[in-house]
Amino acid sequence: MTYRTKGTCSMAIHVELDSEHVIQNVEFVGGCSGNTQGVAVLVKGMKAEEAIDKIEGIRCGSKPTSCPDQLAKALRMALEGDGDGSVAK
Repeated sequence: MTYRTKGTCSMAIHVELDSEHVIQNVEFVGGCSGNTQGVAVLVKGMKAEEAIDKIEGIRCGSKPTSCPDQLAKALRMALEGDGDGSVAK
């Protein structure tokens, strides 16, 4: 699935979960390359729920969100199967 981010330098996040909610792959489109690659590698193989607990609410400077926080939102939407227009499957 692809999540279109809001309020960050990255424009979108591609997320792949397996049937047991384990993160198989994360790819950020845009953003700070080193940081987004690092986050993507760190969460790979982690249960989506655990990743959400660890990264949700992280802020980027004075912004109310960050790339990790947007990833948490993407993972939550993937788990909920939400189709509000932010996710393209």
